[in-house]
Formats: sequence, structure tokens, C-alpha cells
Amino acid sequence: MNYVRRAKEKAKAYATRHVVAQMARMLANASDESLIRMTRLAERFMVTDTQRRYVRETRVILEQGHPALDMIRNFVSRDLHPNYYQNMVVNFFTNALFMGYGTRKEILAKEGIMPPFFFVISPTMRCNLSCYGCYAGQYKKSDELDFDTVCRIISEGRDMGIYFVTISGGEPFFYEDLLDIFEKHHDISYQIYTNGTLIDDKVVERLVSLGNAAPAISVEGYEAETDARRGKGTYAKVRDAMGRLKDAGALFGFSATVTRHNADLLSSEEFVDTMIDRGCAFGWYFIYIPIGREPQLDLMPTPEQRDILRQRVKHMRSTKPILVADFWNDGPLVGGCIAGGRRYLHINCKGDIEPCVFVHFAVDNIKEKSLMEAIKSPFFTSIRERQRINNENPLVPCMIIDHPETLRELVAEHGAYPTHEGAETLVNEMADYLDSYAVEYGKLANEAWKNYGKKDIWTRDVWTVDEEELVEADREVADD
Repeated sequence: MNYVRRAKEKAKAYATRHVVAQMARMLANASDESLIRMTRLAERFMVTDTQRRYVRETRVILEQGHPALDMIRNFVSRDLHPNYYQNMVVNFFTNALFMGYGTRKEILAKEGIMPPFFFVISPTMRCNLSCYGCYAGQYKKSDELDFDTVCRIISEGRDMGIYFVTISGGEPFFYEDLLDIFEKHHDISYQIYTNGTLIDDKVVERLVSLGNAAPAISVEGYEAETDARRGKGTYAKVRDAMGRLKDAGALFGFSATVTRHNADLLSSEEFVDTMIDRGCAFGWYFIYIPIGREPQLDLMPTPEQRDILRQRVKHMRSTKPILVADFWNDGPLVGGCIAGGRRYLHINCKGDIEPCVFVHFAVDNIKEKSLMEAIKSPFFTSIRERQRINNENPLVPCMIIDHPETLRELVAEHGAYPTHEGAETLVNEMADYLDSYAVEYGKLANEAWKNYGKKDIWTRDVWTVDEEELVEADREVADD
């Protein structure tokens, strides 16, 4: 019976993959009516009631003529190389969203906990740049995860239904085995946060050949802003890297660190239009957090700047042919804070398992514990419990800058150790400043939440599945 069941699951997975691949290829040129018919076909291949609801809600977007439709069309019609349809796009939708969800739900039934949708791993912290405010600092080659350990982590994640992995650093392309990892674990979709300066013709050729990894290239604005933080000539190298990627039909985007000095520029339509012209299909915004080497509190965007950024990103997501998101301000799209294994976690170059890329404290190391053991640890469990308590307003999700008392209490309660030099300043020297910041921004966020577009389907969790909500929805369907 097990053999028959596995054979049926394999056949259904193959059929689903084929349908998704066909839809991805047709999407750019299909009429609205054809797209709607495709969603009805896709609905027949979904495994759970939740996934079928997910497809139905997507169909509502198409039927309403939402601007997201134009964004999707542009996303796949920008001369994307066919390898990305076959690997990145299909891997993400079939493996990460659909088949992976089924595995994660099975683990929930057995273990009492839903594995996260993805994780971030920093195999190296070495970097060829020396940007102020960066937490990478100065590291040696010995401060790296070896190839076998990285592969073990990815394999553990796959067994848990995790088919999306983000690579950070340091500079990921400093890691000699990076592209070999993508080739070995070819059924995973990868996103790479990179400064872009090491993306030469050879790297581009390999990325396109694999078709399962999308770089997110860091910029601070234009030449003056980027070179001021990253060094003279950096922007020119970034521009050249984007040109190579665009000409080769690679999938890539931008990553922008918003400070008090560049907030208006980075959130302007002019800047986003420039990134679109350069070939970016997506963009991530991260507000500057005072961590790392010589953290500077006066670089943090003011509460007012953060609120303006939130409004502008939300507007551009509905009007521009690019998928943009804000790590801090888009809490409503993912149900609040995603750290501590709820949605994701971070493994640094030494193997420390951190709740978040920006929370540099840990109690476990991947060299001594499995991924599941870390997710089920008292430290991560407490983080998720506090997320529920702090989630009344998902516009203030963060335990660093929105609920700083939470981070201090959890670090003390679980004896979490700092994983980077100076990390402890977040819970002592900066405490008063962060408490004050949380209060001031909280006033703006609470007022914004009163008028937030809760009935607008684009503000609901359509594209980023809230696992806990979906599991509960499945239970409700089953009860009915």
C-alpha cells in the first residue's frame, strides 16, 4: 500500500510540475480569460483544500483586473532564460509552495510543529568590501561552514518540506563551493544577497545554466550613495553586473538598506524605475539596524521616514511591474514577525542557529543539533509564543526595534550567547534608545493600522502562505 501511495504522489507531483511549467511559459502572452482557465486547471492538481483556496483567491485577483496581474506578466516576460522557467519558477511553485507544504503539514501532525517555509544560511562571512554598519566584520576562510555541512543542512530542510533557501553573508560569492551547492541540490530555489562585485561573465553563465538561483544585489541609491558606503567604484561594478545578468536573461533583483540619509531616494518612484530599467524583477527594502561593526544610531531612519517608506512600498507594489517588499513594514503580509522558526531562521558561518539574520544571539549550533531540534528548542519556542502576544498590530513585528524588551527578556531567560562581537549592545547600551524608538514609531503604526486596507486582497496573505492560518483553515474545512 505504501508503494502504491508513493507512486500516486509521485505521479501527481510530476503532473503538477508539468502544469505549472506550462502556465509559467504561457503567462506572458496569455489573455486574461486564458489565465483564469489555467487557474481552474491548476486547482484540480492541488493536494489540499487550502491550496485549492489559494488558487481560487489568485483567480479573484485576475478576475478583478488587479495591478498585480501586470506585475506578474512583466515578471515573466522580461526575456527570462528558459532555464528559469524550468527550474526556479517551477521549483518554487511545485516544490516550495505545494509539495513542500504537504510535507510540512505531515510533520506538524507528527511533531506538533510546522517547519518554516525557508531558512537563511551564511556559509561565509568573508567579504571583499568593508561597509560601515555591516555586521559581517572581518572574518577568515577558517570561519566558514564546509561543503558537507551546508549540504547536510539543505538536505535536512528538504526532508522537512523546505525547498526555498536564502544565501547571505559576508559575500556569498566569496564561498568557493556556492554554485556547486546549487547544482547538487538542484530542486531547491535559492535567493542570494550579494554586493554584486564578483558577478563576472563566468558566474553569470553558470547561474543561467543552473536556473535555480536569483541574486539580490545591494545598492544604497545611485553612485554617490553606494560608493560612499561601499567604496569608490562599487556602483559601477554593480551596474555592470546587472547589465550582464539582464543580457543573459537571468532572474535577479535589488536589495536596499534604508538609512536616515537615503530614505527619500530609495523609496522614490525614480529609483524603482531605474532598477526596473536595469532588469530587476524584485526588490527588498531593509531599514538600517544598529548592529555589526561600529553601529551608528543616527543612521536609523526616523519613525516618520519608516512610515513613509511603508506607504510608498505598498503603493509601488500595486503600480509598478516589479515585486517589492519591505522586511519590517510588510508584517501584515506574513502575519507579523517571522523569526524563531515560525517562517524562517538563520545559520551563520560558525553554525550558530540564530532566530533572525539581525538577531545575533543563539543557544544551539548546527554542528551539534539538527534543524528540527533547533526549531523545537525552548529559545525558539519562547520567541514564537511572544510573537503571538505581540501580534496585535503586525505593522510593529520586530523584537529588535518594535518590542525590544522581548529580546532582552528572552536572551536573559535562555542564556543566549552573542554570535558576533558587539551584539550584546542591543540589549544593554542601546536599550533606552530602542525603547524610545519603539514608542514613537508605535504611535504612527497604531494609527496606520486603524485605516489599513484589510479588505484589499493584495494586503492578505495570498502570495506568502501563513502556515498556521492555513492549517487552521484546513481543519475548519474538514469539520464542515
